[in-house]
Amino acid sequence: MMTFEQNDIARPKVEIPRSVQWTMRSRAENRSYQIMVAAPAEDPPPSGFPVIYLLDANSVFGTVVEAVRLQGGRPDKTGVVPAVVVGIGYPTERPFSPDRYYDYTPEPTTEFFHKSDGTALPEQGGAAAFLQFIEEELKPQIEREFKIDSDRQTIFGHSLGGLFVLHVLFTKPSAFQCFVAGSPSIHWNRQRLLREERQFASRLEREPLRVKVLLGAGEWEKHHISRNSDSARELSERLSALSAYGVEAAFHEFEGENHVSVLPVLISRALRFALYPAHHEERECGPAQRQ
Repeated sequence: MMTFEQNDIARPKVEIPRSVQWTMRSRAENRSYQIMVAAPAEDPPPSGFPVIYLLDANSVFGTVVEAVRLQGGRPDKTGVVPAVVVGIGYPTERPFSPDRYYDYTPEPTTEFFHKSDGTALPEQGGAAAFLQFIEEELKPQIEREFKIDSDRQTIFGHSLGGLFVLHVLFTKPSAFQCFVAGSPSIHWNRQRLLREERQFASRLEREPLRVKVLLGAGEWEKHHISRNSDSARELSERLSALSAYGVEAAFHEFEGENHVSVLPVLISRALRFALYPAHHEERECGPAQRQ
């Protein structure tokens, strides 16, 4: 019987159609990222394609690309239009890199010191530099190479990635128009996140904007000691109370799913939330108001 390594040499690899990847190093901290991009086969609309930026792309890029390709072919039936998918991953073949602990956290946690397997937590606290990389380096390159609708940008993150999505929403909401936070690790920096949320709500009273926020979690997660599922639901209720200031928020609990199995169903729901056909735009989201 041939080993995988022998097969790997003898046979061509499976490739995702219309997708490319390259490595970028951030200017501020010289950190390395594996960037993966998939573009639709269709011609872009006059305003450009919507774009989805994915965190933890090593784990979800293929799933999102295939979901967009399949559903985007019939927007009239699926409620999903074609979009450019941009994955931000790491130079590893594993689904998750320990570097995510640094990139996705605004500051080190003061409540947790070890991972679930007992090993020490990796370095944390690099969210500001990571967001700077996305805004000042990655986005400009994507917009040079693809026709992008700058009023239809989504960021998708799960777990610690969901924490980062909420951090961006509260500190730089003009960066995206749709925010998807799956099973967000609200417990990680709870007090800091609450401060950021309060500042966000206060600023909305002076500077309204239009954003959509989807929070989701698996049904089985509500039994976890972190109570992140309950926290996400409660957050969605607080955000929904800001609808007069342009915030559209929703929470969905996915029946029978856990912290990891929730990802495929969350992705499908997120696509309908973010990639609705253009004739629904004014009713469902509307063009973003820049800050």
